[in-house]
Order: sequence, then structure tokens, then C-alpha cells
Amino acid sequence: MVKGFNDDSLPWLLELDAENPGVRYFTLRNLLDRSEDDPEVREARAAIMTTGPVPAILDAQHPDGYWVKPGSGYAPKYRGTVWQIILLAELGLVLSEVEGADPSDERARRGCEYLLNHGIAANGAFSAYKKPVPSGSIHCLNGNLLHALLRLGCADDPRVQTALDWQARATTGEGIQYLKSGTSGPGFACSANQGQPCGWGAIKAMKALIAVPLDLRTPTVQRAIKVGAEFLLSRDPAVAYYPYTERVSSTWFKFGFPLSYWSDVLETAAVLVELGYGDDPRLDNALQLILSKQDAQGRWKLENTLNGKVWADIEQKGKPSKWVTLRALRILKRVAQVEVRNAQDVSI
Repeated sequence: MVKGFNDDSLPWLLELDAENPGVRYFTLRNLLDRSEDDPEVREARAAIMTTGPVPAILDAQHPDGYWVKPGSGYAPKYRGTVWQIILLAELGLVLSEVEGADPSDERARRGCEYLLNHGIAANGAFSAYKKPVPSGSIHCLNGNLLHALLRLGCADDPRVQTALDWQARATTGEGIQYLKSGTSGPGFACSANQGQPCGWGAIKAMKALIAVPLDLRTPTVQRAIKVGAEFLLSRDPAVAYYPYTERVSSTWFKFGFPLSYWSDVLETAAVLVELGYGDDPRLDNALQLILSKQDAQGRWKLENTLNGKVWADIEQKGKPSKWVTLRALRILKRVAQVEVRNAQDVSI
């Protein structure tokens, strides 16, 4: 097993928790491999809609489907439409036709539809400007929203497919008109990073592309995933020395939940493990950094937070965090599975 791995926190993550019901749901699904039809999973999924931050977010929604003000939804940060769609997916909302589905699911669907109708520019990508124009299209925004929409059941929507195609081609450089005010070149180059490839943008883009169901991955998406993996592994993820404007951001090394346009070493490792690099020695330092932050009870602290900026605060900064612990254990579980599989292959 992963050296230093301690899963003593599992009972803590499985507690009934009215403030963080999504943790129990994801623990059952991702760490214990329970199915969506499992009675405890169904109960945990239902709790997400009735307690904690999801109802607070949905209660703040305008009847037309947007949050705060109409438009593409990027502003105001982090209470506008864009951020709510991202948060609803991260918090465990499931938009599926299941028996006993909460009526508030319809509000979430309305939010997705509003975003798809008002947030996409003429190039097929999401835009950060109130009036969506191509110059507002950047990797982190598209990656975050596509990942969220895929998790919220919109994979078959033609608008999502078009935005995915833009994301893939913006990564590989195939047939994209680059604008200095937005995504300014292939390989995750971004105007917000003075035209240099952005590590945060790369991770968000890869999160989206690897969330695409295998049967929906086009050759362009597959090529973009390869480009993304090569870029992320071109630096030591534990150091995060990706091209930058002035210095490496300390945010890389402060684990938090939820994340915004920024990323951290946990998210980097999660993407690379999902890409099949769980046993790659280039990931070793990142895994050791993750393990070094685990306490004696197998928990990780909340070191970075959006509290005070979102509709409902999530946990307390500086205290053990169920969400960060869940994020870490997902990675370590996958790595441990790879180690077991490799050992079995050797013994054959």
C-alpha cells in the first residue's frame, strides 16, 4: 500500500453531517464503491438536496435560472451563475431521473440551461464577459464549467459537445483563432499569464476532458488529453514550477475546498492519477507532499477557502476538513489499487 497511508478517517467521513452531506455521498461512492442504487447512497444523495450548502445556493437563484444578475454569469465572483454551477457539481448534486428526486433538481437544471443559453460565445466556448465574446474564453473557465456540466448530466447536449471541441482544439492548437485578450495560444497559453502556458488552466482543462465518457471522446479530445498529460508531467507537480508571471503561487501548496480558477497539488495529482500515472515516479514527490499533510487521525486541514465569498460557508479554515480529506483519500486509494495490480502482475 501507499507508504504512510492512513485511512482511519473513514468513519468520520461517513458520519451523518447536515452541514456537509455530500461528503458521505462521495465516500460511499468513491471510497467504498457503492452503487447509486444502494439504499445508503440514495439516502446520502437525498440529503444533499435538503441540508448544507446546496439548498442555500438554490434558494438564492432567480426564477429565470441565473444567480444575482443576467448575462454570462462570471460576475459577481463567487456568487454569479458560473460559480454556482461549478459548486453544485462539486458538492455532489446529481441530476438524474431517480425515484424520489427532489423538486429542487429542476432549479439546478434551469441553472444549467440558463448558462448554456447565455454563457457561450460565437467560438463555441464559455466566456467570462457579461456579453459572451470569444476574447473572454480561457482554459480555467471552460475546464471548470465543462467538468461541472458533464457531472450534472449534460454530456449529450450539443452545446457542451461544441465547447468540449473548442477546449480540445485550444489545447492542441488545431484550427483555433487565438486572441491576446483570452486564450492566446496552444498548450494552455493564456493572456492572464502573459501569454505563457498556465498550469491552473491545464489542470481544469484536463479535468473536463477526462470526464468525457469514453464513447464520446473524439480523436481531438484524445490528442488533447495526451498534450495535457505531457505538460503536467513536464514539471515536478510537487513544486508546480509551471510557467508563471512572477513567482510560483503559494496556493498550489494550500489544500482547500472548493477550488476556483486556481488549483493545488491535490488536484494536479488527482488528474494525473485519473490519466493513468498513479505509478509514475514523477508523481512520487507530489504523493509524499500529500501524505506529509495528513495528521495522526488520517485527516487533512482546510488551508484555503472561499468562505465569506459564497452563498454558504464550507467548514472552517485551519481545522480538519472532511472535503480535503475526501480529496486526498480518493487519490491515495487509486494509487494503492495500481500498486496492488502491479504486484499481482509481477507474481504471475
